[in-house]
Formats: sequence, C-alpha cells, structure tokens
Amino acid sequence: MSTYAETQTAQPRGGEFLVRQTEPESVFSPEDFSEELRMIGQMTEEFVQNEILPLMDRLEQLEEGLNPMLLRRAGELGLLGIEIPEEYGGTDLPKTAAMLVAEKLAPAGGFSVTYGAHQSIGTLPIVYFGSEEQKRRYLPRLATAELIGAYALTEPNAGSDALGGRTRAELSADGRYWILNGTKMWITNAGFADLFTVFAKVDGEREKFSAFLVERTFEGVSVGAEERKMGIHSSSTRQLILEQVRVPVENLLGEVGQGAKIAFNILNTGRFKLGAGCLGGTKQVLELAARYALERVQFGRPIAQFGLIQEKLAEMALRAYAIESMIYRTAGLIDQAIGSSKDPAHRLRSIEEYAVECSMIKVMGSELLDYAVDEAVQIHGGYGYSREFPVERAYRDSRINRIFEGTNEINRLLTVDMLLRRAMRGQLPLMAAAERVAREVFEPRFEDSEETGPLAAERRVVENLKKAVLAVAGAAAMRYMQALEEEQEIVARVADMAMWTYAAESALLRTLKLRGRGLDTSLQEDMTRLYVAKAAEVAAALGREALARFLEGDELRLHLAALRRFTRQEPINTIALRRRIAQAVLEAGGYPVGR
Repeated sequence: MSTYAETQTAQPRGGEFLVRQTEPESVFSPEDFSEELRMIGQMTEEFVQNEILPLMDRLEQLEEGLNPMLLRRAGELGLLGIEIPEEYGGTDLPKTAAMLVAEKLAPAGGFSVTYGAHQSIGTLPIVYFGSEEQKRRYLPRLATAELIGAYALTEPNAGSDALGGRTRAELSADGRYWILNGTKMWITNAGFADLFTVFAKVDGEREKFSAFLVERTFEGVSVGAEERKMGIHSSSTRQLILEQVRVPVENLLGEVGQGAKIAFNILNTGRFKLGAGCLGGTKQVLELAARYALERVQFGRPIAQFGLIQEKLAEMALRAYAIESMIYRTAGLIDQAIGSSKDPAHRLRSIEEYAVECSMIKVMGSELLDYAVDEAVQIHGGYGYSREFPVERAYRDSRINRIFEGTNEINRLLTVDMLLRRAMRGQLPLMAAAERVAREVFEPRFEDSEETGPLAAERRVVENLKKAVLAVAGAAAMRYMQALEEEQEIVARVADMAMWTYAAESALLRTLKLRGRGLDTSLQEDMTRLYVAKAAEVAAALGREALARFLEGDELRLHLAALRRFTRQEPINTIALRRRIAQAVLEAGGYPVGR
C-alpha cells in the first residue's frame, strides 16, 4: 500500500497523525479506563441524577444560593480539585479524569457550565501561572468552593480579538496597587463568584496585555444584571464592572505582558473538556430519543420501527462513537506526554503540544451535539418543542458550545494555522509529505492496495484521506503563501478535512484494537465503516470547493482527478448498516457502546 504516513513508535507530536501511521494498540480509548476512572464516572453520574436534576427547575430560575451549594457539594466529592496539585488541596488526577467528569456532568445543563467556569478556566490560571503565595492563598479554597472562580476575558467590543479589549491597568504612584478600569462581558458565575481572573492592558498597551486576580470584595468591583440568554438558564452570566479597582501588586498573575499566553493556554485546556461535555450531551439526547421512539405509537406501532427514525438514531450513535474515539485518544496522548511530572510548565507544554487536536475536539464535539439535539427534537415531533420534555432544554443549551472557548470559526482557522506554523518551524514534516503527495497528483499511481484483514478497505480510505488533506493544503499554500490566512473559506475547508480524517482514523484504530483483543466488534465495525465512508464523502466535497477557488482549466481538472482517487471507496450498504446500529441503540436504550 502506497502511503506517506510512516509507522513510528515514539510518542506522536500534535498534528502528526497526518503524516504517520499509528498502531491500534497505542491509542487510548474508554475501554482502557482504570477502575478508579470508572468509579469517578459513576460517582459523577449519581451526583447529577440524584442531586442536580431534581433541582433543575429551580436552577433554571437561578434561585439564589443553589449553584454555590451544588459547587460546594462537588467540592466535597472531590470534583473541583481534580486538576489541583495535592499540596494545595486537590487530587491531581489525569486529564482523562477531567474529560470524563465533563462528559458525565453534561446532563446537568447550565450547571455543567457553572462547574466548568469554576473548575477549569476559573481555577487553572492559578494552577499553571500562579506564584507559590497565590497558589497557597487561593487553590485550597477553590477546591472546596469556599471561593468560587470566574474568568473575565471578553469585553463588549472584544470577543474573538481578545487583545482588542479596552480594560486598562495602571500602577499606582506608590507602586503598591494596579488600578483597573473597564467592563467585561458574558462572565459566567459573575452573579456569585468570589475571584475573577481579569485581563487588562497595562497602560493601555497591547503588548502589555496581562492577567490579574481580582477579588469580589475589592472596592470598585460590581456586576451588571443577569443576561437574558437563549439557553443555559441555570448558569449566571453578567457583566463585570471595574471602576478604579485597587488590585495589590502581588495579585498580578504571571508577568506583565504574559496575558495572551495565559488566556490562550487556559482556553485550550477548556476546549478538550468542552468537547467531552458535548459528547456526554449527545449520549443523553440519544437516550431520550430512543426511549421516546420506543414509547411513541403512530399508525399502530412504535415510531422506533420506522426506517427514517432508525436512520436518525443510528447516525447519532455512530458519530458519537467516532468523536468519543478522537476525544479519548487525545486524552491518552496528553496524559502520556505529562507522565509523572508535577512541573506546571511541563504539564502546560504537554497540553499545548496537542492544541491542534484540542481545537478539533471542540469543533467536532459541539457540532455533533448540535446535530444530535436537532434530530432528537425531530424524533419527538411537536413534543420536542414543549418545555415539558427535557429535549427542549437540551436543544437550547447546546447552541452556546459553538461560541464558547473560541468560536468554531476561530478554531478552524487556528487548526490550520498551528499546523502550518509547526511545519515552518520544522516540528512537523508536513511540507515534505505535501511535496510527495503533489508528485502523485502529477504522476498518478494506480497500484491496488495489498493490505488485507479486518477493515482493510477503511484503512486504505483513511490513509488516502490524509493524502487528500495534504494535497489540498499544499496546493493552497503554494498558491497563496503568507496570504493564505486571508482565504478563510479555503482554510476552513482544509481544517474540516483534517478533522473528519482524525475522527475517522480514531474510530478505525479503536475498533481494530478491540478486535485484536478478541472482542466482538461487529457493532463498532458497522459504525466505523459508515463514518469512514461519510468522511470520504465530506472530504471530496470540501476539497472540490477549495480547489475550485484558486485553480482552473487543466490544472484544476488534474487536481480534481487526484482528489477523486484519494477519496475513492467501494460502495457499501449504508441502509442495512444503519438499521443494525439502530437496533443496537434501541436494545440498549441509548448509546450502545460500553454498556
């Protein structure tokens, strides 16, 4: 089999999946969870079912004191300290545990946002960038929710361009305080948070963008009224207003000018957990949809027996399987890179190494959930539009995820930008691989794959999808050079091709690994075949659109012919496969894998 992805045994670098073959046994998946992880997942599920969902109506009304009470309960269970070092009152668990907790908390709707704003972006800036004194002062109380955290980056006129904010910090004449002035927007937990990580420009200078730890009790700190939001009603969202706030100099987080590094690294840590939460939300609505389809009778039989309903259930399940595979594959890579190190800088570098994959998880996870809630409402029919059914809330709550932690548009641009920057720095051999693929475009090879065995056709498709990504990205880079960043439509299509490829490969590797262990993988194989086939269709369409933007005539025809070769696949009976998957969903009463 002709491939430009080389098999290697060393720990893969971020984005390297495009240029290397990965052995199935090397990928981490939910089947590898330790007993401790399974217990954490079960405990979180019980917390949601027994203590949060019974209060959901009251939470949706933002009844005073409920969110802080539930956060304190989460602290008692150890869920707030999972990423806090033990010496500061935490349990310092692997990143896989943080992702699993995010997944299991998803049915809690807006409370899961409250939790994430505190546990993740509200606490981790201090974990990774705080001084020793800051860590000892704040982290033990954040681990118990004695203090509740919030993250204040966005401003009314600065969203995706965070460094365009106007909040200023000026040193007082006596050098003892930073004086902060400005307004922050969309601040989760602002209604009851005690500690805000606030970003401001020292002396108004962009290159001095910095972070400060601002306590609610500081004079001049106030908050606006609750925002009237489309969804996540049970989470508090307000403006944070800073008027001549005197922040002690020791509350500068990191160094002056380090704000961008802090902001973007912390958002990156939130992206993979947001993707995991969206996976959990998908599993929840799949269960709601399956249960309703079995109970709802029309034309004399349950609607679960109708082909078009089964198709929806199957598609939700197989997409969840692929995204779950990429999420926990990435979690395994991050934990492997961290190893036993306790050094915050090393841990942050390990997460940053897989920033490409984190952006992919965020986009694919949030768009998976949006797809799932839409189909779940459709299965419910008119009842799905009624607030008497939980799928209605799930539909409203889902929409914010494509905006949180950097919009999906920004994350698509970041995915390609990070890949190209790493290639230019010599950290990824993308250029050499793209050049080899380009030669194949002009000197086509028609040898048949000699690979045999389980899912051999899918393995060929996945390796060729990598070529398709490299061919389109390489041609675009050669045409536009540095100006490629202005061709956002092309960049987004290349990003999507890469994302679908990573998800397809992750599902394939997981299935092959389980099959190699002697397990019955007939269901997983059906899901993998369908997802790989869909990934090839998507890549072909995206590649055609991208190439047609900047090529024409014979050159365009030549590249399109190569794209057809790279995305070619044997026809499969997709209807039969979906019917089998749907049957598994209905028998399981929801997501059918790992039960």
